[in-house]
Parts: sequence; C-alpha cells; structure tokens
Amino acid sequence: MAKPPPRAWQRMLSGRRLDLLDPSPLDVEIADIAHGLARVARWNGQTNGPHSYSVAQHSLLVEAVANHLVLELPPDVCLAVLLHDAAEYVIGDIISPFKAVLGDAYKGVEKRILGAVMLRFGLPATMRRDVARLAKDADIIAAHYEARLLAGFSPEETVRFFGKPVALPKPVLALLEPWPTETAEQRFLARFEALASKAEPLPQR
Repeated sequence: MAKPPPRAWQRMLSGRRLDLLDPSPLDVEIADIAHGLARVARWNGQTNGPHSYSVAQHSLLVEAVANHLVLELPPDVCLAVLLHDAAEYVIGDIISPFKAVLGDAYKGVEKRILGAVMLRFGLPATMRRDVARLAKDADIIAAHYEARLLAGFSPEETVRFFGKPVALPKPVLALLEPWPTETAEQRFLARFEALASKAEPLPQR
C-alpha cells in the first residue's frame, strides 16, 4: 500500500487550511495573520525584556519607519509594507544565519504564501519595485535598532551588519518596547483595519 504524501497544509484557528505548496488567497484571514505574527518572536526570542519582540510589532515598526522616510505615503503602500513579513505567520521568522544555511530552498514557499496574502487584500502578488525597496530600507533600519537595543549587538556589530543608524522620532522609537502578545495582536489588527479601510488596489508597475 502506497504511503500517503506528507501533509503540506496548516490549519488555522479560523478553521481555514492553508496549502503551503499552492496557497489560495481564499484561505487567508487577517485574524490568523495577526494572531500568528504576534506569537512569532524576532531574533529567535533572544531579546531583552519580559516579553518577546514579535513579528507583529516589528511589522508596525517597519511601517512607521517607512512613513518617516517618505511623507504622505498612500494607504495601499503602507498596507503592503505592514504585510511585508506576513508569510511568517505560517513559516515563522527564519533568522538570517539560518537562511544562509538553507540557501534558496525556503524562498519559493515564502513567496507563494506572501503572494496569496497580498492578493487576498487587493494588492499585487509581487510588490512593485519602489514599494519593495522602501520596505527593505525600512526593514534594515528597524533591524539596526532592534539589534542594538534589544538583541545585544555591540555598536560596531550593528553598523557592520545593518549600516549606520537613521535618526527616528520618539513615537517610532517607542515601538521598540516589547509588548505582551495580546497587545501586539490587537495593535497590528487595528493598524491593518485602519489602512485597509482607506486603501485602493495598487497598480502593477
């Protein structure tokens, strides 16, 4: 008797089953994303404080940094930046050293899941180049502050791996204080809903 193929789907608390090999936007729910990202720890949990620094909170920080870098960003762009790590609600936050070990094996799965998320919320499956560049720039700036203030990197290491710091206003820096899981989930969901209510589909470019 032939052995059945291994399970390649993840059951969500909403009841949805997301196929990792062929994810459908119809199986993506923002409540599942917010719940999952609030429980995924950045830096493999190796951060200071009584609470882990979640990917949900990191996503809010990156979106806030993007808004600092470029004033008056359209809600659609803010939404795409907020969701830049949304695939991690399924695959977790793979730290950079482990990505180097894995090579490109995980990238196809991550890309398909993120594409399904983006389509679910009216955005292009693949980010426009300018939006992707902005998200990447903001992500590196956020990582610089997280590494230095939360993850124990020395000033020299932080600059070596994440570049020189970019000055950020106090309201943005306040997002580096780790929150309880429930707070991270609620604030991520609230920011998503505020942006989604104003967003119009981004044109392909």
